[in-house]
Amino acid sequence: MNTIVEWVLDLMERIGGPGIALGIFLENLFPPIPSEVILPLAGFTAAQGRYSMVEAILWATLGSVTGALLLYGIGAALGLERLRVIAHRMPLVDVADIDRTDAWFGRHGPKAVFFGRFVPGIRSLISIPAGIDRMPLVQFLGYTTAGSLIWNTLFIWIGHQLGDRYHLVEQYMDPISKVVYLLIILAAVGVLAWMVRRSMRRTHDPDDQIDVESLD
Repeated sequence: MNTIVEWVLDLMERIGGPGIALGIFLENLFPPIPSEVILPLAGFTAAQGRYSMVEAILWATLGSVTGALLLYGIGAALGLERLRVIAHRMPLVDVADIDRTDAWFGRHGPKAVFFGRFVPGIRSLISIPAGIDRMPLVQFLGYTTAGSLIWNTLFIWIGHQLGDRYHLVEQYMDPISKVVYLLIILAAVGVLAWMVRRSMRRTHDPDDQIDVESLD
């Protein structure tokens, strides 16, 4: 991963704005690539006069939206019905789980897409359920662009202000990102444990139907 990050940073320094777009595009597809490294460096190089800060923000946002569109397309190609078929064949998973999640996303999708752009790990992956839910493309692009624009502007501006100390952003953001990833893992483990318990209860009592609270 360090090699990939170094390659992206070198590309940015060599070709400027398009390198920023490519780096952020790859960050969307591979969340472990930290935008907290790429964006401040873009701000630093903008401060050196290689391009303006506005150009850096626009290139970064283009990369964000392009990567999100690709993941949205993957989700749309998968589709809800195909996902329900997969869920039916998977142990522990109920088709009703997929339906409840889809219903939740139908109610809160715009907020999830917008605020998800500020959460490491979720920032790119939130585009997949948006595609599965077939969120209107214009709406998806609007919320994705707005969230990405705010995130990119913040970190590029910080890198611009810090100058050659732009790497300090990574030092402060890295612990926060690790905590977020840990919380995501704990949540996933908790959901898995709940699903196992539900499966065990139904094994002992097939007629037992557990009432699950709405995800709302």
